[in-house]
Amino acid sequence: MSGLRENGLRENGLWKRELRESSHEGAPAIEVRDCSFTYTGSSEPVLTHADWSVPEGAFALLVGATGSGKSTLLSLLKPEISPAGACSGELCVLGEDPRALSVGESARRVGYVFQSPDNQIVCETVWHEMAFGLENLGTSQGEMRRLVAETCYFFGMEDWLHASCDELSGGRKQLLALAATLVMKPRVLLLDEPTAQLDPIAEKNFLHALFRVNRELGCTVVVATHAPRPMLDYATCAYRMEGGRVEELACLDELSERRQLLVPGGAPDEGCAYGERPGEGAGAGEEVALRESSASCEGVRGITRPAAAVRLERAWFRYDRAGSWVLRGMDFTVRGGSIHALVGGNGCGKSTLLGIMAGTLKLQRGTCRIERAAKALLPQDPRALFVAETVLDELMEWSRAAGYEGADALAMLERLGLAGLERRHPYDLSGGQQQLLALGKLLLVKPELLLLDEPTKGLDMEARRSLASALIELRGRGVAVVMATHDLDFVEQVADTVSMLFDGEIACTEPSGEFFEGNVYYRP
Repeated sequence: MSGLRENGLRENGLWKRELRESSHEGAPAIEVRDCSFTYTGSSEPVLTHADWSVPEGAFALLVGATGSGKSTLLSLLKPEISPAGACSGELCVLGEDPRALSVGESARRVGYVFQSPDNQIVCETVWHEMAFGLENLGTSQGEMRRLVAETCYFFGMEDWLHASCDELSGGRKQLLALAATLVMKPRVLLLDEPTAQLDPIAEKNFLHALFRVNRELGCTVVVATHAPRPMLDYATCAYRMEGGRVEELACLDELSERRQLLVPGGAPDEGCAYGERPGEGAGAGEEVALRESSASCEGVRGITRPAAAVRLERAWFRYDRAGSWVLRGMDFTVRGGSIHALVGGNGCGKSTLLGIMAGTLKLQRGTCRIERAAKALLPQDPRALFVAETVLDELMEWSRAAGYEGADALAMLERLGLAGLERRHPYDLSGGQQQLLALGKLLLVKPELLLLDEPTKGLDMEARRSLASALIELRGRGVAVVMATHDLDFVEQVADTVSMLFDGEIACTEPSGEFFEGNVYYRP
């Protein structure tokens, strides 16, 4: 292994020198001039005469509202994943039009990491995933082994090189997606919401790895994100997309804004400072008080808690007989008319628990009692719900069975900020818009038990407010809402009750305020 390590470190040095020697003083890594883009079937352009320039070696952030065109702009720089539509203007990556590059040239010039690693990982084991891109480029076996060794040493992946990809935690999957892209030595790295599904600790580890890629390897990094705050210590510049155009932010401090309230009762632009609980600042609102009161009423004389909507008793589950138990004798209860959040590290079993409540997974031991007839699950990848060719047809798929009409679907689009996108193909929407579309499709069937897996993924502040409002309304109608999420700010402001999963069990279940008050690491 020492020989592999020596070769890896030597190659690492060669890569860094190549990057430095190939850079030209003042030459941008990315340059977009007068670029316009309109999706096929749409009359409204997403990009309108946009200009954008990113210096070589930068760690750049790209922010903007849900549907503003961030993902579209990045994907146009990687022709293999570019959307269908009419594009005009000039695109340059390191002085070349990416549309004129061969597949091999594109792989070594531009790397792309998707929001969900499951959409990127195609092989069964980590080793094969690392080698997959190199094999497609015709890399020799000796060169391939050296490059994989170098990259694994850089990211500390030696211990799980031969692990099954399906068994990796979310954090390791995201790191694998990054490593499998970087093993082909791209000089520009584009990432679309790469930390949206990571727990707070995994997010810090991933961002540190990304920082090393930028500083030690000299790779230009561009991250499209709705959550720029954790990245500000690493960023060298930032840009905002609005109205189909890109503008550079004069100061990164513009992204370090005060916390904004998601629930009614507070001034949106005046929220409380980060780290301050809603309800401690001025005018946190009646909704917060009602939520805390409802969640804390157990054991108080004269107050009757809502009946259980879901009850798991001594629940055991694993995916195969040879595998480890994901749930081990778990007891878990969800009340009607409540918003119950599941938190914990990647791979702790949150999605598994949702699948059991949804009926898509079956326990090996124990019982799961569902007291609500109508239930609906929003999966981590909303595209799993899409079957139609247009947004409107997607919303109308279940109209006959659920008894709603076209006017209801159009009203839902208006409510979720998707009006005007009726004829767009669902796959041509941004990640956040796909999330909202899938949620709207579920809300139209009026579920009594709503299960949500990472519901705020890819959503900007206004979309998160709309989601918070919808969930609060459902709670008022007696619906039981269970959401698995890493968005602790959303949990603190919206959830009644929080359960932390650890080692296959429920480590604790507490009212939201009590959970965050005493927590050291899991804080917004």
